[in-house]
Amino acid sequence: MQTFHMSMYVIVFLVILALLFDFMNGFHDAANAIATVVSTGVLKPQQAVAMAAFFNVLAIVVFPLTVATTIGKGTIDPAIVDHYVIFGALVGATFWNFVTWYFGIPSSSSHALIGGMVGAAVAKSGTSALISAGLYKTIIFIVVSPLLGFFLGSLMMLIVSWLFVKSTPMKVDKWFRRLQLVSASMFSLGHGGNDAQKTMGIIWMLLISAGYSNQADKMPPLWVVICCYTAIGLGTLFGGWRIVKTMGQKITKLKPVGGFCAETGGAITLFMATALGIPVSTTHTVTGAIVGVGSAQKMSAVRWGVAGNIVWAWVLTIPASAFVAAIAWWVGTKIL
Repeated sequence: MQTFHMSMYVIVFLVILALLFDFMNGFHDAANAIATVVSTGVLKPQQAVAMAAFFNVLAIVVFPLTVATTIGKGTIDPAIVDHYVIFGALVGATFWNFVTWYFGIPSSSSHALIGGMVGAAVAKSGTSALISAGLYKTIIFIVVSPLLGFFLGSLMMLIVSWLFVKSTPMKVDKWFRRLQLVSASMFSLGHGGNDAQKTMGIIWMLLISAGYSNQADKMPPLWVVICCYTAIGLGTLFGGWRIVKTMGQKITKLKPVGGFCAETGGAITLFMATALGIPVSTTHTVTGAIVGVGSAQKMSAVRWGVAGNIVWAWVLTIPASAFVAAIAWWVGTKIL
């Protein structure tokens, strides 16, 4: 792989920019992890974000760094990656995250980052810079992850309804208020395990292109791993409250039993994807699970208009972030 000359100041600037994106990822996606547990009244907002942040960081000792490898080596050709490409990718992803956070739209930070990488790489070297195998895997799971979340969320709801059919609503509520603490923790663990690794992959690409890391290495430097998990945990701790209401109540009205089923279905999906090294969207996953829970009760329980608006944001995420990233790549060539 070609080593590009870049000053230490540029490298430090881009690492800080990547960690800011990671912080924004946690800030933006905090709603995915805590919306159900807050909206059902099981935890107060401050308690929920503290718990989610803790489990985001705890993921450092649970998951292998398979997603970081996919992002760092399996999405765009490492040979064309330089500081301009990294700059463009991060600006494109951060811009889309900010826009969707401002309007309270639950979109995917993961796909914003991948769109940013694609846009910057194509702006520099054309479509030949893209690695089709890694991109196909990501694109397929844009559809698969919400469908899997939907299936598991609705299946969990049906199983729980069958098991507790003779129980009183008060007894069910009491049990699932406790169990939702477990499901929310597991979803936060999966969120940290999958999403923090995406930023690791970006920083790893930068270090490889600058000659500070070897392409043959099996994992990024330890300091990168620690910094990325810490940044996403801090982002979650400060929380993106604009999106909580959309996720927790606007799609469907959730009770503790529904929150438990949605979080468990989402967590299982995230655990599977992270084990396979597939960068998936926690937003897509938990939204699919919430819709699945609502549909298992009755189809009219889901506000399909709200769900449809969210899907439009998903469709636009990669092309919008790619477009901004291509412009940012050109700007970066003039100022960095």
